[in-house]
Amino acid sequence: MYSYIKGIVTETEANYIVVETGGVGYFIFVPNPFAFTLNEETKVYVYNHIREDENSLYGFKTKEEKELFLKLLNVKGVGPKLVMPMLATGSVNGIIDAIDRENILYLKKFPKVGDKVARQIILDLKGKLAQSTTDIMTGGFEELISVLEGLGYKTNDIKKILPNMDSNKEIESQVKDALKLLLR
Repeated sequence: MYSYIKGIVTETEANYIVVETGGVGYFIFVPNPFAFTLNEETKVYVYNHIREDENSLYGFKTKEEKELFLKLLNVKGVGPKLVMPMLATGSVNGIIDAIDRENILYLKKFPKVGDKVARQIILDLKGKLAQSTTDIMTGGFEELISVLEGLGYKTNDIKKILPNMDSNKEIESQVKDALKLLLR
């Protein structure tokens, strides 16, 4: 399996790009091809989707996009052709937030996502995505998060206060500041 492909974007179309590296042009389906600059070297995080009648590459600008794509693929009845438009029109954080808040209306705004699929996504992924994205958003607060979780605070509540925290302070001061924010 591939992790990423680094090369020059030689072509952008409505739903794919071509990345040339080592004299080979890779045809990669992407949620938003125009996020990539033509004739510029870039790193594309890829997923190789192999089925009996298909061998396709799906690419993403960020690791977070790829991780969400892979989580959504594990949902019963959800395939790459359903997930790509979700990532094209919604943000990673918006989709995760909608799943955690059980916001069916938000999920149903995506093409081919009806009531049944939206409920299945929520059923399979609620509470599982916040933990995987916490690492992305922690920004050096791993010890603080561990202490607060030990005190019984939920990861989602802790994530909300992290932007207001100072990572340069000692852990004791961070805990005091965090508790003040959490008790508001």
